[in-house]
Amino acid sequence: MLRIGIDIGGTFTDVIAWRSNDGNSRTMSLKVPSTPPNYADGFRNGVDQMLDSIGFHDDEEITVVHGTTVSTNTVIERSAPPIALLTTAGFRDILNLQRLRLKQPTDFFNQRTVPLVPRNLVFEIEERLMSDGTARRPLDLEEVRAVARKARDGGATGIAIAFYHSYRNPSHELAAREAAREELGGDFEVSISSEIWPQIGEYERAIVAVLNAFVKPKMQTYIADIEHYLSKRLPKARLFITRSNGGAMAASEARQFPVQTLLSGPASGVSAALSVSERLNGGQYLTFDMGGTSTDVSLIRDSRATISSSAEVGDFPLSMPVTEIEAIGAGGGSIVSLDGRVLRVGPRSAGARPGPACFGHGGTEPTVSDAYLLCGYLDPDYFLGGKMKLDVAAAEGAFSGLSAAMGQDGVRCAEAALTVATSNMVARVLPYLARHGADPEDVTLVVYGGAGSLHGPLLAAEMGIRRVLIPPTPSVFCASGGLVAKLIHDLAMTVQGLDIDANTLAARFGELEAEARRWLLQQIEAHQLVSVDIDRYAEMRYRGQSFQLQVTVGADDLSGGSLKGLVDAFHDEHQRLYTHSDREAEVELLQIRVRISGSLAAPGIEQGGRADQAAVAKGSRPIQIGGQSLEAAVYDRSVLTEEATVAGPAIIEQVDTTILIPPKFTASVNGFGDLILIRE
Repeated sequence: MLRIGIDIGGTFTDVIAWRSNDGNSRTMSLKVPSTPPNYADGFRNGVDQMLDSIGFHDDEEITVVHGTTVSTNTVIERSAPPIALLTTAGFRDILNLQRLRLKQPTDFFNQRTVPLVPRNLVFEIEERLMSDGTARRPLDLEEVRAVARKARDGGATGIAIAFYHSYRNPSHELAAREAAREELGGDFEVSISSEIWPQIGEYERAIVAVLNAFVKPKMQTYIADIEHYLSKRLPKARLFITRSNGGAMAASEARQFPVQTLLSGPASGVSAALSVSERLNGGQYLTFDMGGTSTDVSLIRDSRATISSSAEVGDFPLSMPVTEIEAIGAGGGSIVSLDGRVLRVGPRSAGARPGPACFGHGGTEPTVSDAYLLCGYLDPDYFLGGKMKLDVAAAEGAFSGLSAAMGQDGVRCAEAALTVATSNMVARVLPYLARHGADPEDVTLVVYGGAGSLHGPLLAAEMGIRRVLIPPTPSVFCASGGLVAKLIHDLAMTVQGLDIDANTLAARFGELEAEARRWLLQQIEAHQLVSVDIDRYAEMRYRGQSFQLQVTVGADDLSGGSLKGLVDAFHDEHQRLYTHSDREAEVELLQIRVRISGSLAAPGIEQGGRADQAAVAKGSRPIQIGGQSLEAAVYDRSVLTEEATVAGPAIIEQVDTTILIPPKFTASVNGFGDLILIRE
């Protein structure tokens, strides 16, 4: 059995493989440069190199799980062909009206986001459903066919349909889709909102349908390209695509609902961290994913990832369950600049090309990675295990302008840049933890990504985080999320008020669960599943609130024909998050949701390795940290055995990354190969 995880980032494409034969297992990883804008080339290069290294058998069971940013980039860059929107008469301007909110509360000149669909391609249909799902005005299919022709003649290559109250009754949207396909041909792509995420909120539901239709052409082409390659290279391989809720789905599903892949890359890293928390028996973990262009964090509590009912992609609301990801700052390729007399890091990035100056690809502006090199954290001759040489002179040249302007040498400028980057991160992480009722001293920081093992410990030192965990392959950790990813699907049903009785609510949950099981068996055959779990959730709020909370519905919350257990669970969650609750206030139920998780064969918990208290350094070098130059011992992680200890300041090197041990931290290896940093 062979399972391969591939994650494509802006700078590198990460590949990790796990093979299990006759009780023996082996994991191997590698990195290859990403190939924008043709990311499929990087996919092929990475898989080819991996297969050349480990080989494969024609009769071997192979699963490929891929995380891609194609859909996200398409939205951010607005690089898709035109699409049209069909909506209920009277709602033509829904994409322009949007919601009343300001990104910056004090910026009254803020411009609204330009819709993905121009107004001339938004068409009104004379139909109307009421809030209970009954039809006030029937759908005219001839009108739909005529409008579909207008959309095509106007240049639209796809259609999104979002009718009012279709979350209650999808019949009008289903009939309109069928009529449009009959008129324009079965290959003409039509996305309907009720099929993607049937929730209350006409604007958010319309945006989900528009996003799906907008990214579909590029995602279908991309997936077809990959499937064609795999059909030649690995004919029996099954391809799954990661999704934004932290799980994965069959490639055929991703073709039809590519909106589910938005934000899937960062979510894969959280999935991998979730598997770490499960084998370490729970607790609170703050993930820290620092790559080439940005840094993301997410909170895991008691072996459960934080799930949000909404997110943003390119300034558009994505109102569906997603793994909550908070972007907090710069990446390794973020550019350092001087704004007047103020040193700034980001938001501009050197990207994959030209990249940081030290990469030797023509970059001339100073970046965070150049700062790491000048501060001594990176060995110019051992980057990526020696496969790539770093240019110290180029890094010094990149910082020379800042050095002259600040009146300091390049090393001190580099340290100042790292201090600014860290301070910016702290300013974002502390409020994030506060919103979730978490104390920095109580969380374990799980660091990964190409730059995470260098900057994560700096963040921990600044914030007072006492424990840092660095997995065995941190720079390909998001790809390893593909190795442990489960097949996950969310289903929702709008149920307003609390006038519904517990037995009826339980029956509604049962309907969603039955549909979820049918979905799972469409993705994979039953005998290939290791286990299946189903979770129930309810979206609730106090009457008058403009936001709702997600409450886990336990087995006993609907027992005895009463909703009291569910209401009490809501009060408890409100108390935990906001330190207050009102048990006398009226509570509203807005939506129920079911999540199904199907586990496939994946890397298990591997313990072992001889214990050895001694750790022998392979050398030392000076590093700039804390405003002073210190001599740091350098260790090879591959020879550190279980319980070996390393006191900071120190550097630990491995093939895929470099790890910084700051002063007052001590590192040791646990039984799973994780490196644990403990603050004194």
